[in-house]
Amino acid sequence: MAKKTTKTEKNIQAVEEALSKSERFIVENQKPITYILVALIALVLIYFGFHRFYIQPKEQRAQKDMFMAEKYFGQDSLNLALNGDGINPGFLDVARRYSFTKSAGLANYYAGAIYMKQGEFDEAIKHFKKFKSKDELLKPMALGAIGDAYVELDNNSKAISYYLKAAKSSKNEFTTPVFLLKAGWTYELMGDYKNAIGIYKKIRKEWPTSNEARDLEKNISRAEGLLKK
Repeated sequence: MAKKTTKTEKNIQAVEEALSKSERFIVENQKPITYILVALIALVLIYFGFHRFYIQPKEQRAQKDMFMAEKYFGQDSLNLALNGDGINPGFLDVARRYSFTKSAGLANYYAGAIYMKQGEFDEAIKHFKKFKSKDELLKPMALGAIGDAYVELDNNSKAISYYLKAAKSSKNEFTTPVFLLKAGWTYELMGDYKNAIGIYKKIRKEWPTSNEARDLEKNISRAEGLLKK
């Protein structure tokens, strides 16, 4: 029992010493600590103020300004959607004017889609890369579109990289098997049949009920046949 009491006393003493050191540190550094706390509070207030009084009104104006561009896009009037009609801004202007807003990001996505349709793949990549979103469908769609653009530019290795990023970014039955399948096809284009087969088998195992799983056996058989040659 004596040993236990001694250990307990030592522990209590150690805690008391630690507390006294902490108290001494706080007393000795009271002014700097106060300044740091005030600065942190100020930063939090600035952040919320910035969002409420700058970002939110800017977001509302951006949504209003982008209305006609979206309408033109729906009508397939792509140049008007991209560059505006002289009165209403196009997606490029919205993206420039309203940086830091969700609408600016969406405008970049639209711009990327238009450049893809017009065959300007480098420009498409540039704008898709500017699009940032946590949306479970839009995020992988943008990454996958970059992959499509790289395929058009004959940069298949980068295309595969973005297809795999798209597949991993948001795992769901709508986009993941689509971009895995595109990665498999692109591996085949490169003559990398082993990795293509691996991708096809991954879809078969993890996404067996997806539309992309329907013709996998044909894909696997074809790639296996080419691998043996």
